[in-house]
Amino acid sequence: MYLSMYHMFFEWFGLPIPDFVKNYFYGNRNAITLVFSQFLFVLPILFANQKYYRVGFKALFKGSPNMDSLIAIGSSATVLYGIYAIFRIGYGLGYGDMNAVGQYSLDTYFESGGMILTLITVGKYLETKSKGKTSEAITKLMDLAPKTATIEIDGKHKEIPVEEVQINNIILVKPGSSIPVDGVITEGTTSIDESAITGESIPVEKKTGDKVISATVNKTGFIKFRATKVGDDTTLAKIVQLVEEASASKAPIAKIADKIAGIFVPIVITIAVISFIVWILLGARFEFAMSMGIAVLVISCPCALGLATPVAIMVGTGKGANLGILIKSGEALQITKSVDTVVFDKTGTLTEGKPAVTDIICFTNGIDTERFLQIAASIENGSEHPLAEAIVNEAQRKHIELYIVDEFQAIFGKGIMAQIQNTNYLAGNSKLLEENQIFLSDEQKIQMEILAGEGKTPLVFTENNILIGIIAVADTLKKTSSKAIAEFKKMGIKTIMLTGDNQITASAIQQNLQLDEVVAEVLPEQKEEKIRHLKEAGHKVAMIGDGINDAPALAQADVGIAIGAGTDVAIESADIVLMHNDLLDAVTAIRLSKAVIRNIKENLFWAFFYNVVGIPLAAGVYYSIFGWKLNPMFGAATMSISSIFVVGNALRLRFFKENKIINIQDERNLQQTVKENGNQERNEIKKVLVIEGMMCGRCTGRVKAALKEIPEISAVEMCLEQKTAKLSLEEPVADELLIRTIESVGYHVIKVI
Repeated sequence: MYLSMYHMFFEWFGLPIPDFVKNYFYGNRNAITLVFSQFLFVLPILFANQKYYRVGFKALFKGSPNMDSLIAIGSSATVLYGIYAIFRIGYGLGYGDMNAVGQYSLDTYFESGGMILTLITVGKYLETKSKGKTSEAITKLMDLAPKTATIEIDGKHKEIPVEEVQINNIILVKPGSSIPVDGVITEGTTSIDESAITGESIPVEKKTGDKVISATVNKTGFIKFRATKVGDDTTLAKIVQLVEEASASKAPIAKIADKIAGIFVPIVITIAVISFIVWILLGARFEFAMSMGIAVLVISCPCALGLATPVAIMVGTGKGANLGILIKSGEALQITKSVDTVVFDKTGTLTEGKPAVTDIICFTNGIDTERFLQIAASIENGSEHPLAEAIVNEAQRKHIELYIVDEFQAIFGKGIMAQIQNTNYLAGNSKLLEENQIFLSDEQKIQMEILAGEGKTPLVFTENNILIGIIAVADTLKKTSSKAIAEFKKMGIKTIMLTGDNQITASAIQQNLQLDEVVAEVLPEQKEEKIRHLKEAGHKVAMIGDGINDAPALAQADVGIAIGAGTDVAIESADIVLMHNDLLDAVTAIRLSKAVIRNIKENLFWAFFYNVVGIPLAAGVYYSIFGWKLNPMFGAATMSISSIFVVGNALRLRFFKENKIINIQDERNLQQTVKENGNQERNEIKKVLVIEGMMCGRCTGRVKAALKEIPEISAVEMCLEQKTAKLSLEEPVADELLIRTIESVGYHVIKVI
């Protein structure tokens, strides 16, 4: 570009011409040096971009020209005409035809050919940069299952590779270990964490005769089970197979520019040929007619067109990342705009994914809510069950000290018997009460049914065989779930929830969130099947999930959206990741997609507007009327200007605004309400946050910076090893504000102490 445009840069701006340019490249006597140097410089560019010629000409000869065809034709025409110009300059110098030398030394297009390829390649590079890494979902799924299994043979225990397990082998599993294959329990009782497969956050009680699933976790008891499905027949292997098939079936979205090029290329070639023939028929010299035809091909070669899509996608994905929305590919960004159905997982997506206390109901006048919670938490403190953990966490959140329990007995599948200060207590379900001849009144039964109908798990507590109250525990909805559903509906998008949970819980959530449809008690393969049926019905489907059980559905959907706090497998299977664990970010992702596609269309318009103006000039339409003929400098300049215009238009996406409904100010209002209502249990000046997701010093730095934004916090002490943030407070701060602040930077608060 410098060699071909130096006269414009120096002469036009009145700058002195460097001596080496003047002595070696300037003037007719150096014309062959100037043009041949450009030819030598363009050769490595041609070699580096040879794939455009292989792909472009192959597509052209097959009758389906694309962007690569236009690039190949345009750049080839510039180089071939430049070579022709070298011979004409040599002829002019040899025979003293200085007019021909002057004409052809300026009438070459080597720089245009080089810049065409360079700018297009830059566009392709930006597009590649915007794509995520190759999915590792399959590998991570396989890593969930243990590599070995302990089997029992003739009363002896033997550890073997899981691949060698055979049907009917008796397998032993200790507490805390993973289930290696599918089977049926033959001995022992336990609770199994099946959240990885079913999505259900609360472990399931298992006894002799119940089924167990590979890759689930044995939480409490020692069990033996008989293998019923091994190898490729296990539930986990089926999930892996579903992810592979769904990922392979996702056809890449055709680029808008390629579709347009299929029409544009033949038109440009036709105009170039017609231009050449018309000028020959009008009596023009062969060189003049040829230069007109080649000029049409050169000016039509779409640098701006090649940049229109990738630059907008690059800026769009970058803006998404700033908002905590990681978009792995331009295809995902493009198709998100067309989504008309959003399918949600329940646990960890619409809900927090961790059980929490929702209701505390006292039946005895002598015991208030605080003392009732103190008794309940003291009893449950010895249990490892997630429901018990929820009650203990609630007591800790309210800074309630626990009693020392004198006797403790867990009754499998029913509850707990305990003694505190010579007082006997029972805690559990209605079966435990019936066994101890304690019966609920009709009013109390109705309350239990109401709580169960709301998708909650009610636990009953008695003191010396007298009912003292009920505590309901449930996986609570996220604060933004309801608003996100409402926003999707405003956009005309259908909302569906798929969950492995029971129908009662699913129906309660549907009523709370006003979902269009729910499907309960589904397995991973059924989720994938539902997504497939929706696609076959003509819907553009986005699936939002966070668990391993969601991986097949995420891969099958047109757009898979993973919650950032979810499993690695879900994140790797998805096209978009919401780092802030906020469903409102899914709404923002769709709006961002619409903005990017609108920007791409604007870019394509301006790229073609340049061609509409330039092609008639290149074809010589105005030559006979005004004497206007395309000058190489004009062609190069306008080509650059159109590219700059397209890039500038794409950069406007940096000003895209997210539509956050709940913000820090809302949380401050919440905090003020807490203060006014006197709900702050104690005016403590110290708090400790246990935070999930911090992996390095950068993580602790982000959390600390976010917390320091709260004026009431005077000091923050981070501990990466213990995953904690110790706060010094000048005034009380609502726990909700602390939790939301941490979640706003992509991490999750397990508890506040």
